[in-house]
Amino acid sequence: MAIGSKDLTPADLDGMDTERLSAELKKAKQELFNLRFSSATGQLEDHGRLKTVRRDIARIYTILRERELGIRTAPTADAK
Repeated sequence: MAIGSKDLTPADLDGMDTERLSAELKKAKQELFNLRFSSATGQLEDHGRLKTVRRDIARIYTILRERELGIRTAPTADAK
């Protein structure tokens, strides 16, 4: 079983545009900061969430880097 948020699977991330990925990255980094702060003060209840958020951040960075290198392409706007 893969570790990570259910809504941040690589397939879901691949469907997001770069701005949305950047927003998700910022949100995940803020959550990681809050989790670290809770851990330092002894108030963290779910220690597995730290690992999950770190992996989500790594997934987002991987998608962004693959797009830079041309391995993946950003989604195009569909004509409706």
